[in-house]
Amino acid sequence: MAALVPDPLAADGIAGFAARIRRGETTIAATLTAYLERIAALDGRLGAFEHVAAEPALAVAQALDKLLAAGTDLGPLMGVPVAVKDIVATEGMPTTVGSNVDVADLIGPEGAFMRSLRRAGCVILGKVKTVEFAAGGTGINYVRGTPWNPWDAETQREPSGSSSGSGVAMAAGLCGFAVGSDTTGSIRGPAAHCGVFGHKTTKGMWPTDGVYPLVPTLDTLGSLTRSAADAAQIFAGLTRAPVPVPVAARGLRLGRPSPLFFENLDAQVERAIAEAFARLTAAGVEIVPVDVPEAVEIVDDFVDFLPMEMIACLGRARFLAHRAEMDPLVAARGDAGLDVSADTYIPLLRRHRELCGIAARRMHGFDGWVTPTRPTVPAPVVSRAEAEARPPTPPNQWPNTPAVSYFGLCASSSPVHGLTGGLPVGLQLMCPGGADARLLAIARTFEEILGPPPKPELAPFL
Repeated sequence: MAALVPDPLAADGIAGFAARIRRGETTIAATLTAYLERIAALDGRLGAFEHVAAEPALAVAQALDKLLAAGTDLGPLMGVPVAVKDIVATEGMPTTVGSNVDVADLIGPEGAFMRSLRRAGCVILGKVKTVEFAAGGTGINYVRGTPWNPWDAETQREPSGSSSGSGVAMAAGLCGFAVGSDTTGSIRGPAAHCGVFGHKTTKGMWPTDGVYPLVPTLDTLGSLTRSAADAAQIFAGLTRAPVPVPVAARGLRLGRPSPLFFENLDAQVERAIAEAFARLTAAGVEIVPVDVPEAVEIVDDFVDFLPMEMIACLGRARFLAHRAEMDPLVAARGDAGLDVSADTYIPLLRRHRELCGIAARRMHGFDGWVTPTRPTVPAPVVSRAEAEARPPTPPNQWPNTPAVSYFGLCASSSPVHGLTGGLPVGLQLMCPGGADARLLAIARTFEEILGPPPKPELAPFL
């Protein structure tokens, strides 16, 4: 068995890579080639990628090396190989949205966000898989394939979704960072279940033109990375803001919201979160209870709100015409939006706007709130037949990730399973809308206190 080429950014992250290429210790083309070799070695089993753009990516990498040698520096993200979720239009590459149904007319051409990646000098490796229409939290896709969570080589486990390929590609070291989207947890869930860091941006921080619209009221783009430090580099590189740096732990005041946020946790999740809280508290972070009764309301509201916008975007006629071709889990979710009337939807939209103001007031006096990202560790993937035999479940049965979106907040998920061992567990940090720099600064403080997470054993996938 040939040895696996090392992940070029694993040791020192984006900032270290940037320093090395500028010192001439490596090249962008060599880095890109290493990732292509890792994809060739691992992705046959993992199935994270929908499309690999090897030749165009290598041509871009070689051109960037020449630019850098000639004295043209595009900034801190120059040369970083990026995997893009397959709901984002990317010039020269297919966009399937995880489906066999043609929805190209709903996406349009490459949008402003992808253009910003290219201007920053990123190298687009290819497209990574998603749940069909980005409409599911397990990561399962019975139509175009479910990526294999690399934390268990024997049993295929859910990578979470809908940015399933982004989470798996990042966990396996198949890219410098991955782009995902997050409507009710689609970045934070895969980050938690794949053992990486995820940043759900404030709504509107990154433009979503050229991105398939699942729930336009809530859809956001964000990143999945090895670390909060890498996410901070991406934030700075794309916003031209200073890189968020860790803050002092002593003096941080974080809320522990209730009800529901800490209920029905797996024992492993409960242990990992408890240990994380103990270490943060020992470092000087104050964690205090905060009552958020609207959490119960959010769970109820999403039963109608998310499927309604899903059907409104996809189109009732197209959904009904192609329903039999769809993933059964996604089709069941769409069914729930067929009969929601405008006099139900409009009050929900109005209430969403009211809740953004309520959340801002409840956040007053806190630097953020902390919760588990997901209540469970990754479950085994069930067969299509098993899935079809189960009764449909509501879009969200617990508030941890959807509350962030419905409250208009930004959030991150940090891997904390290394504190207790076992399958991946995520710690979610929520901050007020617009406070993404502060969010990443606090997440970097968490990283310093809690330490780097372990990495999955990839040899069985070769």
